[in-house]
Amino acid sequence: QVQLVESGGGLVQAGDSLRLSCAASGRVYSSYSMGWVRQAPGKEREFVASISRIGGDTYYADSVKGRFTISRDNAKNTVSLQMNSLKPEDTAVYYCATSAGYASTWAVRTPDYWGQGTQVTVSS
Repeated sequence: QVQLVESGGGLVQAGDSLRLSCAASGRVYSSYSMGWVRQAPGKEREFVASISRIGGDTYYADSVKGRFTISRDNAKNTVSLQMNSLKPEDTAVYYCATSAGYASTWAVRTPDYWGQGTQVTVSS
């Protein structure tokens, strides 16, 4: 099982930027894709962004497209989420995750392994 540790969350104002990072460790046979999901208070967990194994393909939820950018550094075994133009509705606990499935399936398929999450709070 792979272990995922998120960092970079915090309290920011609307319009600010924030960068989340995720460090992966442990053992897993296949990690074809990685990504981020979030869960706001009183709401179910939702897909945010995903990236393919090498990083050539990325996918985003419509709500964050154009504002968020996902990237990965396989040499360092990390994945990041650059969040720009943050809105109050972005407030949520953000979870780093990995999946044996392709990045394109994240919108409809739950990932396999999760981190503990990092809180992102955006005030208006």
